[in-house]
Amino acid sequence: MKLGVAIEHYVEWRQAHGAKFTTARNLLRQFLRHVGDEIECDDISTDQVLSFLIGQGPRTRHRDSKAYALAGFWRFAISRDYAGSSPLPASEGPRPLLAPPHIYSRIQLQRLFDLRNIEIALGRAKQLDPITFRTLLLLLYGAGLRYSEATGLARENVDMSTSVLTIRDTKFQKSRLVPFGLSLAKVLVDHLLQPAGKRYAKDGTAFLLSNRDGTRLASSTVQAAFDRLRRTADVRGSVGGRVAPRLHDLRHTFAVHRLTTWYRQGADVQRLMPVLSTYLGHSDLEGTKIYLTMTPELLSQASRRFALYAHGGDDARA
Repeated sequence: MKLGVAIEHYVEWRQAHGAKFTTARNLLRQFLRHVGDEIECDDISTDQVLSFLIGQGPRTRHRDSKAYALAGFWRFAISRDYAGSSPLPASEGPRPLLAPPHIYSRIQLQRLFDLRNIEIALGRAKQLDPITFRTLLLLLYGAGLRYSEATGLARENVDMSTSVLTIRDTKFQKSRLVPFGLSLAKVLVDHLLQPAGKRYAKDGTAFLLSNRDGTRLASSTVQAAFDRLRRTADVRGSVGGRVAPRLHDLRHTFAVHRLTTWYRQGADVQRLMPVLSTYLGHSDLEGTKIYLTMTPELLSQASRRFALYAHGGDDARA
């Protein structure tokens, strides 16, 4: 079968099973342009694959992403008899180690959420205002949202009477309901009470978080503002971790802080893990485990619970 046809079948199959599959689809189409539109699946050589993977620099995470996308495609192609074997090299050695996510301390969070620090970081920004930026940060941490989920929220997706957010068009093309607590509710009320101004996009959408002209927040603008805020608030990475903590690490921090609180409360963590997974919008527990970086505090709480379990303590429900 022609490679281009097989790739489109694979993309359609993955999307039919709930995945957006945007990044991998684009990488596979890049590979198609690399080898040519009319080539047959079984005519692809290992040298062609390697030349696509290697590029002109050292091994990077992007290179690993390309290899991962190709591996998934060829498993599919072989299972459908589109190809007889895989041209991927047997092994390229271990993947480069990635810096673990940064888990913000309570003090670091206070500095990041401080409105004065935010105002200094934004300066005279024409589009992004301080209240909107602060609300975004608190949503990412307080509700554990992905950046795209928070910036995609419309005002109609916020039900203040029940304290529930409706997240649509998630990573797995499913909607979910996200309850939020009193602290975040107050933040959202304060934000919604601001004068609306020109807070409507050209298509009429009223985003919960928007630029002053109503357009959706741009990731490049927000990232640049966050970089300035980190410097203003003197928030730095930890030894052996990320030099520059990320916006996405607020979501990691939410998950770790929630788990730590459950341990402190003596809750049944094993039973609650699927609840956390559902809340974060993961399709299975494996996706949630990525977020549970072992901080010293979390490790201490888990060790204490295990010690109780080992000695037959009544509180050992982890």
